[in-house]
Amino acid sequence: MDTAVYAARRDRLRERLAAAGHEALLVSHAANRFYLSGFELHDPQCNETAGYLCVAANGRDALFTDARYRDAALRLWPAKDLCIYGAGRFASIADFLKDRGITRLGFEPTGLSFDTHARLAEHIALTPAAQAVEPLRLIKDAREIERMRCSAAVNHAVMDRLPEVLLPGRTEAQAAWEIEKLFRELGASELAFAPIVAVDANAALPHAIPGETVIRDECLVLVDVGGRRDDYCSDQTRTVWVGRKPPERFLRLLDQVRRAQAAVLAALRPGMAFREAYGLAREVFLREGVAERFTHSLGHGIGLETHEGPSLNPSSEGALTPGMVVTVEPGLYYPEWGGARWEHMALVTEDGCVTL
Repeated sequence: MDTAVYAARRDRLRERLAAAGHEALLVSHAANRFYLSGFELHDPQCNETAGYLCVAANGRDALFTDARYRDAALRLWPAKDLCIYGAGRFASIADFLKDRGITRLGFEPTGLSFDTHARLAEHIALTPAAQAVEPLRLIKDAREIERMRCSAAVNHAVMDRLPEVLLPGRTEAQAAWEIEKLFRELGASELAFAPIVAVDANAALPHAIPGETVIRDECLVLVDVGGRRDDYCSDQTRTVWVGRKPPERFLRLLDQVRRAQAAVLAALRPGMAFREAYGLAREVFLREGVAERFTHSLGHGIGLETHEGPSLNPSSEGALTPGMVVTVEPGLYYPEWGGARWEHMALVTEDGCVTL
């Protein structure tokens, strides 16, 4: 995206910071950092950072990273606002900020480890600033929506080819690898998350790990997969029967799940409470006498991350707004023999929703 897009996002955050009385915010969560700067969507690993972004109320924003990322940072960021730190990174960050008139720094409580906080607090005053960036990411702009359409299109193309992947004799793990290759061949830069391919009773595990269970003729298979294209994630689930003789209990199960999803998609609209959306699916299951088998939320926001706000669950606060993209994925699970889930991504519009 154009650097002006990132600058405009930082300006919106700056208004929020000023209203909350913060001098500046140290952005450490990778997706938030990328959303505001275009710099490094991923950290190298969970205990290692690619860097930090400081968004300042006085407009003197700064980017902090180490020498590995110097050239990548300079493609996005002016040298005068870039700090390359070494072994004494926390002192370097604090000194750089103090030279720019910043003496108290907000931080993301969910994005900064206890250890990092303790080390940085030795050099500059820190104040928690929870949920400063995430509300901005809830509403996707036109550029983001187009990228998400393209990402979803790749996922649909993968799902269309499941019949050639879910072959009797293949293990879950082998099928998952074939799906991963398809995503890359069809235009994804990477997977959005590790693929789920679950046979029969394994499908009762909502986040099953593909293993050595073999797909056989006449069996249930649940596939939950997503890819990343142009930085944005997709996430879809299908449950299918491999064979020509699906039993009545499978047909009934899949019909219940798909009717619950259809009821939600027909009613989603701006102003609907997140918990109300969940309740629409649960009401279908209550009428069928199977609500106790619906064991997770209805869905979640999706964008730069597979799971982001909002959450569509019975205790979630807030309401749908045009520009939100959420998954709608009701499911029912029977540990003795299997489960089913059916998932699409939905964009909330001015008068309802459309499936991506």
